[in-house]
Amino acid sequence: MVLNTSGGLTSGDNISVSVEVQAGASCSVTTQAAERAYRAPNAAASVRSAIWVEEEAEVLWLPQELILFDGARLQRELTCDLAATSKLLVVEPVIFGRHAMGETLSHLEFRDTIRITREARPLFQDVTLMEGDASELLTMPALAMGMGAMVTLIYIAPDAEAKQDAIGPHLTNLCGASMVHRDALVVRALAEDGFGLRRMLLPVLDILTNYTLPVSWRL
Repeated sequence: MVLNTSGGLTSGDNISVSVEVQAGASCSVTTQAAERAYRAPNAAASVRSAIWVEEEAEVLWLPQELILFDGARLQRELTCDLAATSKLLVVEPVIFGRHAMGETLSHLEFRDTIRITREARPLFQDVTLMEGDASELLTMPALAMGMGAMVTLIYIAPDAEAKQDAIGPHLTNLCGASMVHRDALVVRALAEDGFGLRRMLLPVLDILTNYTLPVSWRL
């Protein structure tokens, strides 16, 4: 369980997390609650996480939602280095302002990078960059169609294709699931708000974690 005792991210915050899982071990990493990125009038906050997974080992990277507030400036990076027989589940949900509070994000600077390698070879790389009036950007059909929450989910394991079939009934028409490698499944999903996103995610994560989802996700 990762705990940010500051209560949120703002200018000058610099957090780094390192996880190393040795051969044959299994590790589940989550957070105590949703993370919050507040207005950052000066330098951007920075969060860098690095994961190393040895042979026959497994990591479930399951942070709860990141909530972005108006004026947030955040650079976030996740790197994962896998062995040939490693297993990995990554979920990164993001909420653009609290829908129930009527919040809008007229000023946002958000860069989110995910890099996954296996035996030092690139397996998956993704960069999300949003700058300016996020409320306006999110209305674009090619981006979010007016939705206020999104998630990137990556599942790397020998049974990835079978899991794609299993989670299919739980995905909405705002979700897409693709096999980017013979054992690598990537899911993208949008939802109107954080509640809708979590309602979709819970049964999907139950299946992908073999019903071992940390209890903090249900509080």
